[in-house]
Amino acid sequence: MYWINGQQHDALAPSDRGLQFGDGCFTTARVVEGKIDMLPWHIERLQQSAQRLMLPACDWDALEYEMVRAAESIPQGVVKAILTRGSGGRGYSPKGCEHPTRIVSRSAYPMHYLQWREQGISLALSPVTLARHPLLAGLKHLNRLDQVLIRAHLDQTAADEALVLDTAGMLVECCAANLFWRKGKAVFTPDLSQAGVAGLMRRRVIELLAGSRCSLHYVSEPLETLADAEEVLVSNALMPLLPVNIAQSWHYSSRQLYDFLRPHC
Repeated sequence: MYWINGQQHDALAPSDRGLQFGDGCFTTARVVEGKIDMLPWHIERLQQSAQRLMLPACDWDALEYEMVRAAESIPQGVVKAILTRGSGGRGYSPKGCEHPTRIVSRSAYPMHYLQWREQGISLALSPVTLARHPLLAGLKHLNRLDQVLIRAHLDQTAADEALVLDTAGMLVECCAANLFWRKGKAVFTPDLSQAGVAGLMRRRVIELLAGSRCSLHYVSEPLETLADAEEVLVSNALMPLLPVNIAQSWHYSSRQLYDFLRPHC
């Protein structure tokens, strides 16, 4: 089910810059008992992304209301909110784009995440690398062709998720999730200042680790750093947290960090 600028609709103007250029941003939220988990953070993420992308002023109260309405009366599900620059001229210039487009959709919850939480998942290295682009790093913008290609390659393997490197050969993230690994009491997550998406569940995990006995380190390290990890986890707003059994040829049996974080995620 879709709402465009508050009206139930499933057709977008062909001139919309989200379609023409991927000119916009989005967020994907988990619905639990009719409520959107981390709703203030989702709105904040869109606001920060809109500011960095220099999108025109949005009616944030209306967007939040539309997201809340989409989540009502469903026990669990997914609400996605997209914000585009709206319709404009033929070229790249954003001049004349004064009214952004709000798109809110509702869909079923990916039930396989429930099984993955209990059983754990496997990761395989993707042949697709992410270009370093600090201006857009961290944002969940609408240009997702990298992830489409990563997913297409992943679908040809038996793995559940992909390990993704940047063009310098450093670990960044997974196809649709952020990455953490533990060595003793030290927890590591990739530095996302050059590439990748700064996920909201990643933010929650970081806050939880601040009150734990573990130390958190933001790093730029190659794939081989996972060889001597004791535990690997992935996260996103829907999963929300999954233990990793296998990454490439490396196996992990510890769930110490996962067991600490899971009740809060």
